[in-house]
Amino acid sequence: MTDISHIQSFLLCETPQAWINNALDDIHLLLIDHANCEKKAASTAINLIYRYVDNFELMNKMSKLAREELRHFEQVILIMKKRGMEYPQIEAARYAGELRRKASKVEPNKLIDTLIIGAIIEARSCERFAKLAPYLDDELKTFYLSLLKSESRHYEDYLSLAKKASKNNVDQCIIEDEVFEGRVRELLEFERTLILAEDQEFRFHSGPVLV
Repeated sequence: MTDISHIQSFLLCETPQAWINNALDDIHLLLIDHANCEKKAASTAINLIYRYVDNFELMNKMSKLAREELRHFEQVILIMKKRGMEYPQIEAARYAGELRRKASKVEPNKLIDTLIIGAIIEARSCERFAKLAPYLDDELKTFYLSLLKSESRHYEDYLSLAKKASKNNVDQCIIEDEVFEGRVRELLEFERTLILAEDQEFRFHSGPVLV
């Protein structure tokens, strides 16, 4: 199993057991929203490629990331097809949208925040795959454990790009390390509230749904 201790120490809380119980109660819904998350992750990466055409490292890493996310999407829907599961449209969790609303509207902080948020989302996804895996059937367990390496790398790529953006923005306005780390902490603290707060509907990135 891929070591994700650096991700577990990065996040400020573990996924609650109540959320694990929600997932096990509705594997079909888990897979539907997992597929949606993979599509959205690819879309986010592609949007960054279009928006920041002067950043060659970002474009290269996001291109690779988008291809991997779409491959994961293909793997999820293949599992669903094998199990005779339908793929209906469902509403997204509030998680990613709430995080992105915290991003600055002004560059270069907008890019920096967007990349930090990308790192947080990838880290949480990785943590959830690892935490869910022991409870799943052999096929899903093997699949989810296979995702840890790529999700961990995606987290690292996003965070590395965010750090570089804080040092090399177009205005040459260097953001001090402690300011950058403070912003990461601020966004992580908000993410913790989303993960621990009760939600009305179960999703891959929702908080627990208490019944």
